[in-house]
Parts: sequence; structure tokens; C-alpha cells
Amino acid sequence: MQKQSTKVYFKLVLYMHGGIRNVMMVEEGSTLLRRMEICVAEAEKRSGKNAVNMQETFTVYLIETRPMDAVAEGRNPAPDSLWRRYSEFELLRNYLIVTYPYIVVPPLPEKRAEFVWHKLSADNMDPDFVERRRVGLENFLLRVASHPVLSNDKILYHFLTEEHGWKEAVCETGFQAKVDSRLRALSATFRVRNPDKRFMEMKHYSDELQSHTSQLLRARARVADRLYGVYKVHGNYGRVFSEWSAIEKEMGDGLQSAGHHMDAYAASIDDILEEEEHYADQLKEYLSYAEALRAVCRKHELSQFELEMASQDLISKKQQREELTTGIVRTFSFKGMTNKLFGQEAPEQREARLKLLEELIAEGEESVKEKTVEREEHVERAWVDMQRFKEQKDKDLREALISYAVMQISMCKKGIQVWGNAKECFLKM
Repeated sequence: MQKQSTKVYFKLVLYMHGGIRNVMMVEEGSTLLRRMEICVAEAEKRSGKNAVNMQETFTVYLIETRPMDAVAEGRNPAPDSLWRRYSEFELLRNYLIVTYPYIVVPPLPEKRAEFVWHKLSADNMDPDFVERRRVGLENFLLRVASHPVLSNDKILYHFLTEEHGWKEAVCETGFQAKVDSRLRALSATFRVRNPDKRFMEMKHYSDELQSHTSQLLRARARVADRLYGVYKVHGNYGRVFSEWSAIEKEMGDGLQSAGHHMDAYAASIDDILEEEEHYADQLKEYLSYAEALRAVCRKHELSQFELEMASQDLISKKQQREELTTGIVRTFSFKGMTNKLFGQEAPEQREARLKLLEELIAEGEESVKEKTVEREEHVERAWVDMQRFKEQKDKDLREALISYAVMQISMCKKGIQVWGNAKECFLKM
């Protein structure tokens, strides 16, 4: 049976004025967070035909939204709702990554379960996994809706409010061409001569964050596996005490009661580890965040590399102009060798080449200016967003780890309580 979801609403303001460069930076408590309530209320399994006309089973998620104005006025209208597949969330995130390369875009929950202890199902259709993914998708929307830049995007608004037509709106942005260009650029091998040290350090930090989080998740899975075994062994205590009680007259009731406590203790581990999996999901989010952070650093490297190449090309063309003007060739070139072998070119040819070089130099100077502005804008915006991300990360991970520790302490106290109850049973025999 599907778990009853707890609806958690978040506020979103949609402010569009002057395009991306004039986005208002709005702090929490201002109008950005006062326009819309958002939640992913439930998940539902469906069947249908895919793009190649084959039958498939998939999960859809119900997104509910409601204007905050109505709530503030004391009215409680029914929320607007629409269904989205996981692949549609993926499309939205890919669009945001390409459109806002200077932002550490919040990650989606995992598509298939990873770092799970072996007793839990890794099937992406498993009800417990679907429920955790529903929570993760809601968290993704809340993070995007709370971001001072991403929440202003009109495609996000279409995603939340229009069941049909939003994909067409994405296509109209030229999104796919940008995706293909970005993938080719990011997969290319290049070396930056003068990278920003801050971004190099941040890239190194993202690698370490991913490594440490992976190690933590692996350790947690091993501990959970051993803990499961310890709890289930307590079921043997329960069986032995129950069987023993059948042959004891005076001690029978006490042994049977102790056996019941042990059985309940052994059975409780399933719910405990399922709850613990939610804490693991919070760590997995930052495992994916590390990749998002690295993508921003990679984009900086790309913009810096393009600037260096444009600058180098401009220097080369200016040097050609100088050589053509003075007649002094400072570097070896095939053109210079042919001039020596076959004589100097005609004045008309030289003037034509000089004019062409002047045009190319003017274009090169403009290109260098544009790429310099692009690089500086990316550095400025990315650094601001990365600092925002680090503050968010510190707060989230601190709270998640504290909650995890509290849960472990509570679990140990319950174990002590079970053995305390068993002790009372033994004392009454």
C-alpha cells in the first residue's frame, strides 16, 4: 500500500524583467518566496506505449501548486495539479544546467538505487524506493524554487503549471543545440594556461566531497548490513525462549514474555533501516551536488580556454600585420619561404592582404572583448553562487548528520529498553 505522503509546501515568486542579466537577487522572506506553494503530493504507477510503440510501465508524480495570495486572504482553494514523469524532471534540469552554466543546479534523486544494503530492493518500481524518489523530486523543486535566479525562469513556471506544451517551450529556446554544443565542449581535452586559482581549489574540493561522501555511504551500507544480522539473530532468542517456556511450569510465563520482546526487537530493524535510508538519500544528494559543482568549474575552464585561444589568435594576426608592413619576417612561415624563392608579391596583393588582416584583427579584438566579458561575468556569478551553495551545504549536512546520530542513539536506547524488559521478565520468574 502506498505510504501517505506529507505535503510540504514552498513559496515561489516569478519575476521577469530585462532577461537573465537583470534578475533580482531576493533574500528569504521577500516576494520571491511568497507567490506559490509547491509540493509533489503522490506517485502513481502507469502503463503505456513508449516512443517505439512498445508497452512499458512507468511512474508519474503529482505536482500540486497553489497561489499564496489566496492563502493569505483566508481562502483555501483546491490546488492546481498535473502529472510529470521522472524523464520530464530530467529535461527541466538539463535545460537549467545549459541555460545557467554559472549556477550549481540542484540534483535530482537517483534514477536507480545505489549504495543500498543488500536486503533493500534496488528495483526502481519498488514502492519504498518510489516514495523516497517522490520526496527527492519534491526537494529538487523546493531547492530550484528557492534559488534567487532559477526560480525566475519562465520554463520552470510552465513546468509547474502547464501539463501540455512546456516541452515545446523548451525546444523554442534552442535548448537542444546548446546541449549538443556544451557536451562537445565539456568532453574536449584542453589545457588552460592561467586558470583562476579559486576555481581550481573548488574543483579539487568537489572531488574530495564526492570521494568522502562515497566512502561514508559505503561504510553506512556495511554497518547497516551487519546491524541487520545482529537484530535478526535476536529472533533466535525469541524462538528459544518460547520453546523453553513450554517445558517450564514456574518460569514459563517469564520466558514467553521475554521471547515476545525479542521477536518484536528483531522485527523492528526493517522499519529502522528504511528510515535510515532517507538520511542516506540526503548524503546522496550531495554526492550529486559534487558533480554539479565540478560542472561549473569546468565551464570556467572552457571560457578561460576560449579567451586564451582568441587572444593568441589576435596576437598572431597582429604579428602578421607587422611583418607585412615592415617586410621583416620574425618567425618561420611557408609564405615567407615562397617569397624568398619566387620574389615579393605585387603591391596590390600586399594591400589586399593588409586590408583583410585589418578586418580580421578588428573582429579578433571584438571577440576577445566579448570573451573577456563572458569570462568575467561567469567568474563573478559562479563565485557568488558557489558561496551560496557552500553555506547551504554546511547547514544541510550538519543537520542531516546530527539527525542521523540522534536516530542511532534512539535505536540503541530502544535496544537497552528491550533488554531491560527482558530482565524484568526474568526477575519475575
